[in-house]
Amino acid sequence: MRPPELPQAPTLEMVGALAGVSRATVSRVVNGSPRVSEEVALAVRTAIVELGYVPNRAARSLASKQTHAIALVVPENMARLFGDLYLASIIGGIHGRLEETDYVLNLMVASARADGKTMRYLQGGNVDGAIVISHHTNDTFLSTLTQSLPVVFGGRPAVRVQGGHVVDVDNVAGSRTGTEHLVRRGCRRIATVTGPQTMPGGIDRLTGFLAALDEAGLKPGPVVEGDFTLRGGSDAMREVLRQDPDIDGVFVASDMMAAGAMTVLRSNHLAVPDDVAVVGFDDSEAALSTDVPLTTVRQPSETMGVTIASILIDVLNGVEGHPRLTLLPTELVVRSSA
Repeated sequence: MRPPELPQAPTLEMVGALAGVSRATVSRVVNGSPRVSEEVALAVRTAIVELGYVPNRAARSLASKQTHAIALVVPENMARLFGDLYLASIIGGIHGRLEETDYVLNLMVASARADGKTMRYLQGGNVDGAIVISHHTNDTFLSTLTQSLPVVFGGRPAVRVQGGHVVDVDNVAGSRTGTEHLVRRGCRRIATVTGPQTMPGGIDRLTGFLAALDEAGLKPGPVVEGDFTLRGGSDAMREVLRQDPDIDGVFVASDMMAAGAMTVLRSNHLAVPDDVAVVGFDDSEAALSTDVPLTTVRQPSETMGVTIASILIDVLNGVEGHPRLTLLPTELVVRSSA
């Protein structure tokens, strides 16, 4: 007896016939190309679901010399990566955008000790492109990455690179806005807990803070460096109070650090905002987790992630025209802490 014939697996041609489009159009939809109208893309996706079509990734990779994988490179320790709500929001935006395509995301936690291994993997044909977020001045291996791969940086690179695209927020303008709010509120002895001064975002937020005070004719209070963590904010706030226990305002360069700072203020019997007004930066979930809801500078972190992924997808699909730098706006969100 002859074995029963297996049903034919759905093909691109079958999807195209059902959707009323060409095989090439189906391929563009599967690969996330923006050069297809939403109406046509919907028809193709409906046909894919109806037929149960599954793209043959291996065959497509051999034919196109593409892996359909994107590396998300995060040069941070594991505690920062999984404990920072701001990073989580950016990664959520990146993942959500890639979910609309056939690309998969490979997470790489790239410590300074592993930069050689990271570069070998990235340059070994394992991914089509890379996204890099949260980088520092000692991440020198990034300086040559753009020579091997299409790269989009989340935030201005801390090292000099040639090529690539950058998606960032106006950190200087945002920190100015937050500091100016403290000045308008009547604060005159204003301190700051900065971000790491090895990161462009940390440097820029200090620059904006100092510029706002200079414009107001005020001398800055204590300037203490933090590390964008809860504990770092607590430690920095203790040092601020050691240097000047009579401050009446503090601009903190991240919501996570602001949450730690407010705990220290409370333990020192200083009421927020009656004794010390506090402004953070991010408008992450941490801003709503404090006992006193946090006034903060909102940066569109999830939108930033979506934008980063969209630009890289366009580059991988041959779409040109994106500027090298895409700068997203910030806005002040006023709550009870100031």
